Amino acid sequence: MKILVGVNKSEESQLALRHACHLLEHFDAQIDAIYVKPDVVEMARQGAYAPFATKSDIERELEKEASQVVGEIFEACEVCLGGKVPCDPLVAVGDPAEEILHAADTGGYDLIVLGGPSRSTLRGLLLGAVHNKVLLHARQPILIVRNYREIKRILVAYRGSSCDQGALEFIAPLFARKKPEITILHVQETERGESPEFAEACVMSGRDTLHELGYDPVTKLAKGDFEEEILKEVAVGRYDLVVLGAYGRRRPRYLPVISDEALNLARLTTRPVLVFRDASPKES
Repeated sequence: MKILVGVNKSEESQLALRHACHLLEHFDAQIDAIYVKPDVVEMARQGAYAPFATKSDIERELEKEASQVVGEIFEACEVCLGGKVPCDPLVAVGDPAEEILHAADTGGYDLIVLGGPSRSTLRGLLLGAVHNKVLLHARQPILIVRNYREIKRILVAYRGSSCDQGALEFIAPLFARKKPEITILHVQETERGESPEFAEACVMSGRDTLHELGYDPVTKLAKGDFEEEILKEVAVGRYDLVVLGAYGRRRPRYLPVISDEALNLARLTTRPVLVFRDASPKES
């Protein structure tokens, strides 16, 4: 498995890298940490220079910052190397979200990891432009890390779509060594006319999938609005990771972008979130 971690000088992004290293220790994986330097030419075009600062001044400052971040990457990578997982820094120039997306596609990565704000519920609403752009346009699953916590309890928001099935199949080998408790929650969406029989069959389908993959999951049913019920369960359940499919009830046929519901849940919860998406052959 190839993992791409987006890093900058923030504490959250360095935490995300360490989290990825802990998550994948002794796993057959390769982790690359990408730092994207601002484009000096683009900064000049946008008038982003500080007063009285020359282009050379800005370039020196950016190089200094890049060297500092790369040094921090090497420090964080020691955690990976201790767990027998290769870890290397990458440096690109340009728009952070665009460069992360480009690297993920051209490098054949299986997962993108980003550090997210974690200090308050309010900050959970403010993921930022880079997170939003990557969430909207990535073709890979995305893990947003908030705080470092050992993953002992996972909540899967499950609607029974092929994307949700893919999410179960994706996390099963990832956590096979540590075997956390996995809860499958299906929300019976009454406004959509969903019957109790369908809801029961749906959650049992998810349970059977995880049984086949070596897990003994907890199953739960709720009734009401999908987003509200998931957030309620997260608030009271003390989960360490929330997993959901990117496409909602079904995958869009022509433009497979993340659903509003998945985007809202990624923004609103203060827990780490794994948003799963599967690229079609046309996208690969």
